Amino acid sequence: MTSLASSVDAGQQRPLVAEASGRNWLTRLILAVAVLVATSVAIDLGADETFGWDARVNCAAVEAHVAGLDPYFVKNLKDTKLSYPYLPVTLDAFRPLCAGGFLVAHYKPIFLILAVISALLLPGLGKTRGGLQSIALRVVFALGGLLGFEWIIATGNFAILSGLLTAASLALLLRPAPSEGGASIAPQLAGAALLGLVTSFKLVFFPVLAALYVLPLPRRSKLLLIAVAAGMFALPILASLVAYPDLFKSWLAAIFGQIPGQHAPGNEVNPSLLFLSLTLADHVGLAGSKSVVAVLYGLIAVALVLGPLAMSVWRMVGAQAAAGKASLLQAFDGWLIGHPEAAMRIAVLAMYALYLCAPRLKEYAFFEVALYAAILVVELPAAMMAAVLAIAVVIPTLASVSGIAFMGGFGQLAIALICFWLLLPRQPSGRSAPQET
Repeated sequence: MTSLASSVDAGQQRPLVAEASGRNWLTRLILAVAVLVATSVAIDLGADETFGWDARVNCAAVEAHVAGLDPYFVKNLKDTKLSYPYLPVTLDAFRPLCAGGFLVAHYKPIFLILAVISALLLPGLGKTRGGLQSIALRVVFALGGLLGFEWIIATGNFAILSGLLTAASLALLLRPAPSEGGASIAPQLAGAALLGLVTSFKLVFFPVLAALYVLPLPRRSKLLLIAVAAGMFALPILASLVAYPDLFKSWLAAIFGQIPGQHAPGNEVNPSLLFLSLTLADHVGLAGSKSVVAVLYGLIAVALVLGPLAMSVWRMVGAQAAAGKASLLQAFDGWLIGHPEAAMRIAVLAMYALYLCAPRLKEYAFFEVALYAAILVVELPAAMMAAVLAIAVVIPTLASVSGIAFMGGFGQLAIALICFWLLLPRQPSGRSAPQET
């Protein structure tokens, strides 16, 4: 009898031991990746101080504006050949940041602090809303994922600010869904407003706002969120047009390369799907045909990003949608409300996907892509999590430390796409437990 009881106890303890071993293995992996990322960041902080050209350009534009000069003409900017890409309203918004030259002189530690704050602001989903390991994983991924932060440190680009606002907006948007008792959606409205403001920094990311429709809220509430976000997107543009009419014309001319003899932001090489399409069209001698490039761009975006996302979501929702009497859209809305945690994961994946599909995706913009991925990677099974960490963090970081620069090619885009495919849900989702509000 004693022997039988011992066998039962041993059988019950075996899964617990295996689970503990799995947790220890995962903790050691995260610690090893954290040491690698910390080493890479330390190297970047000690790199040549001649870097940080974007911070110098932005603050030179602010100084030119203060002096009464047109900052969109490169000849008016001190010690640079690059142009200022942001809306005129940002010239006054950035003035406190650039005052006294402190930011330009010390941007690296400042941006590191802002990046860590961004990672700490990122919300967890479901069971990963708390926990030291989950927080550490999000920080590691934000600082080391896809080399986005490394490019921010190298260039001094103000994408760090849009990343910070993106993290804050996600923290507000991905709160537990309010119950039908009438809990306020004020936090989600604030998050939508912040996300709209972020997309106004770089106008090409405006389609990301469509992902708000996937949140687990009634349709009317979701449309309100999209309207608020679109309004905040338009507000800086309208403010620039009304308050700075002459500068607004100069901004348009600079963006579209209509100022002779100076750098134009829209003409830069960048690792985007649109530039990939242009490169492929150039190989067959059709780069001069805008319609061919546009069709190729759409096909690539659907084949590599939007199509896989749609199929993955359909596998989760399709059976219920097909069985119901409601329309597909109504069934989808109902499924989202019935599965709030899965809906929020899909919303973040949709933002990731739409961000990747942007027609202009510079190297430093992958910092924001990494923020989206940092939320999702925590939810993965251990083996899949290890694969994503290896592909998105370890391999590119080791390559960078060894001197291989991800510049002028599609290396960052490739690892972001592979990471996206690994993050896609592969199994139908069961009904989530009710959320506390």
